[in-house]
Amino acid sequence: IVFDHAQRLGLYLHFKLQETEMDDTRSGGNREKRSVPTALDGGELGRERKLYLRELIARFGYALALNWNLGEENTQSAEEQRAMAKYIRDLDPYNLHIVIHTYPNEQERVYNELTGDKSVLTGVSLQNHWNAVHERTLKWIKASDAAGKQWVVANDEQGPADYGVPPDPGYAGHNGKAGTGDNTYNMHDIRKYTLWGNLMAGGAGVEYYFGYRLPQNDLGCEDWRSRDQSWEYGRIALEFFQKNKIPLHEMENANALVGNSRNNNGVYCLAKEGELYLVYTPKGGATKLTLANAGSYSVDLFNPRKGGDLKPIENQRRDGRLLLEAPDDEKTEDWLFIVRKKNPTP
Repeated sequence: IVFDHAQRLGLYLHFKLQETEMDDTRSGGNREKRSVPTALDGGELGRERKLYLRELIARFGYALALNWNLGEENTQSAEEQRAMAKYIRDLDPYNLHIVIHTYPNEQERVYNELTGDKSVLTGVSLQNHWNAVHERTLKWIKASDAAGKQWVVANDEQGPADYGVPPDPGYAGHNGKAGTGDNTYNMHDIRKYTLWGNLMAGGAGVEYYFGYRLPQNDLGCEDWRSRDQSWEYGRIALEFFQKNKIPLHEMENANALVGNSRNNNGVYCLAKEGELYLVYTPKGGATKLTLANAGSYSVDLFNPRKGGDLKPIENQRRDGRLLLEAPDDEKTEDWLFIVRKKNPTP
């Protein structure tokens, strides 16, 4: 019932086929052996695991949009991961998306053994600190591409683990803040550095994790309205790409064009060079965009907080670069600049 309802709404389903607590005979991050009687064949591709996968694919493989995730914080060996993924690929008649999820500090060890022709995986679903999403998404897009098969990279868990995405300010008397001390953050930071951080890296989008300390948390959430404003920011982002016919499949991250070759959270750029550039400034202000070729460009402004129509703005071009500057009344807020090559006059 739930899955059919999701399909009618056009929701993408994420099947996490197992959790770290029961995926094999190793405990989470320390890799020590332990006995897990409930693990399917101790992590190997045995009779129980095959039966389990066959049942899930037979029951739910019809869905129009989903991914099979080998496991949350997966601790199987690389050989076990490869075997499980290949079994799914060989059995699934719809050739659906197959990903894996692991701990933030184990990504290099786990993912590097699965890139390119080392596995049939088609992507990863990342767990990272909320403000590391852009850098990590971009890292695995580039690393997988360099290995010969570019992955689809999403983000599905935002640290720290005890907080995740906070509820809206005022919900159940909560102040809308998460974290402690200098690491305090709120839903606006999630919008800027998690949601848009992933999208502007060329990522596939985000899912939100609610931690275990805050109201309506990961362990007992019964009210999705607790994060209503965060869902609204997601809707605004989706409608921007759809309404303005942004050709995401033809665009790549190009942070160097806005002076961010280190891929930090200062400013992001996604481009189809020579034709279309998206420049996102999390903290407003001004930035300069280096253009690939000569010609005339239009510049429009989009508000990621409120949505709505694009607003044409004046621009200044100096030494092959466009000066992009936030409006005077909201200079410190996040903005998205859309720079398009104008069609030549016939």
